[in-house]
Amino acid sequence: MENRTAKPKTVSRRGFLKMLGGVSLTGVAASIAGCSQDPAGGKGWLPQQYQVASAWPVQVKGRIPIDPTNPSIVRDDKKCILCGQCIEACQRVQTVYGYYETPIKNDITCVNCGQCTLWCPTAAITERDEIDKVVKALEDKNIHVVVQTAPATRVALGEEFGMPPGSIVEGKQVAALKKLGFDAVFDTNFTADLTIMEEGTELVRRVAGDLKGVKPLPQFTSCSPGWVKFCEYFYPDLLEHMSSCKSPQQMLGALVKTYYAKEKGIDPAKIFSVSIMPCTAKKYECNRPEMNDAGKHVGNEKLRDVDVVLTTRELARLIKMKGIDINNLEDAQYDPLMGEGTGAAVIFGATGGVMEAAVRSAYFLITKENPPEALLNLTPVRGLQGVKEASLEIPGVGQVNVAICHGLSNARKVLDQLREDKKQGKPPRYHFIEFMSCPGGCISGGGQPRTSLPPSDQVRQARLNSIYQIDAKIYKKRLSHENQEVAMLYQKFLEKPNSHLAEELLHTEYVDRSKTFTPKQKA
Repeated sequence: MENRTAKPKTVSRRGFLKMLGGVSLTGVAASIAGCSQDPAGGKGWLPQQYQVASAWPVQVKGRIPIDPTNPSIVRDDKKCILCGQCIEACQRVQTVYGYYETPIKNDITCVNCGQCTLWCPTAAITERDEIDKVVKALEDKNIHVVVQTAPATRVALGEEFGMPPGSIVEGKQVAALKKLGFDAVFDTNFTADLTIMEEGTELVRRVAGDLKGVKPLPQFTSCSPGWVKFCEYFYPDLLEHMSSCKSPQQMLGALVKTYYAKEKGIDPAKIFSVSIMPCTAKKYECNRPEMNDAGKHVGNEKLRDVDVVLTTRELARLIKMKGIDINNLEDAQYDPLMGEGTGAAVIFGATGGVMEAAVRSAYFLITKENPPEALLNLTPVRGLQGVKEASLEIPGVGQVNVAICHGLSNARKVLDQLREDKKQGKPPRYHFIEFMSCPGGCISGGGQPRTSLPPSDQVRQARLNSIYQIDAKIYKKRLSHENQEVAMLYQKFLEKPNSHLAEELLHTEYVDRSKTFTPKQKA
């Protein structure tokens, strides 16, 4: 007898598409606007079952490959609709996907920037969630849990709680972190100022010729881990231009388990270091093998400089999970020792900000005088133009030329030109170039709130405006060398910028990754 109670067989999305690929849709396809005669999604890589003729709307385009072991991003296949937005971000905005031949030789090529997470309309691609690791550490009374917050998080976190884009929530963010149970809340601005002292000193030495033959001009910034990995992949011949400075995140991580541990009398092995970042690439960065200099210094190489990175979105979820009403929290202050920051540090979150901060202190390091007012508002390096240039006169040096790139497609233009100039034996056009992986800089990092899809310049500009407002109107100090806690750090621990101990803890080296794939040749 026929079983009339049997449940109908469920068909997966992939199975459904495969089934339809084998039947005639004559008469149906004609009614779908926008169909082409090309294979679905164009002529790029796609799973075999989607390589069917024009029976599909052009919206079905495929997706980027993501390594299952990727430390930064993951994909939920159940949510993926093959819309191709991740390809759009990775290939056109970041120029990674499609810029190498297949098959690949090693891991799936990825700079971990997470721009795909901002473009994905269904949130199928997200950051790798590590909230549980932080909660576990906070619940362990034997562990001292320290957290740091990046400049760009304070002008974006509010969006996750109904506030307008660009809302400044610095004090509320600190209060929420203390309410979550962190033992110390530090500001990454502190080590942004420290980075300027280290990087500015390195730049001055390059300009003066002290590092001639070892570290040539122009000097590249090294704060953006997505940019650094991009250079390691596609331009390893130019790594000699990269500043050896670690990012502010990694500098603070190294100091937490050395300087802070020493000052507070805490066993470094008992410290769990967390950072709140706008950037998914920071998850990758903290896991780089060489980022354990604090452990080497204290004789325990298993210690990482930073243990876990949470994105701005993850922090928002953690705050909501714990039932904290951030909108009604009273503002709180960062903890001392590594909690002071200047306006020069906070603008690190904006494209052009690292350059502007560095120029301010480089002027001081060269002339021993504070820069003129014009250098405190270096408007040519501000804004959302993809590549920006500026020239300034510094007494004793003459004209210094700088450039700023954000978004890796823009980086390619500048790097290709630098390669060509070097090949022809031309002198460098610039002394210093700032590179940021994400369009707009850290304010639009892959871990920031998904306020608009795809990310809009209107939202980016609102966040930028708030960053510069903090610099000009909220913080009392605007120069990195005026940070008293940084001065105290040098006095009590590091001695001076670029000292032996500073080199040991705050600087790093880079890796040629070009052998992991075959770069696609230009047509």
